[in-house]
Amino acid sequence: MDNLDKFNSVFVEVFGVTSVSLSDNFSKETVETWDSVHQLNVIAMLEEVFDLMLDPEDIMSCTSYAKGKDILRKYGVEI
Repeated sequence: MDNLDKFNSVFVEVFGVTSVSLSDNFSKETVETWDSVHQLNVIAMLEEVFDLMLDPEDIMSCTSYAKGKDILRKYGVEI
């Protein structure tokens, strides 16, 4: 499984969607069920799956699928 598949699996599990519904438009503005609990679950799973610890600023700014990819790149994860 490559990094993009791992990344997608986090959103699939947290939001209960299929990977086909994931795009850069998938965000707290477009997903009705996106709330702080879902956001924290995404963060926790990303930290576990990619074995890293995100800074508080990155945790707060992880409000979309696209932003999540940007944050991981900042930590050296190739997506």
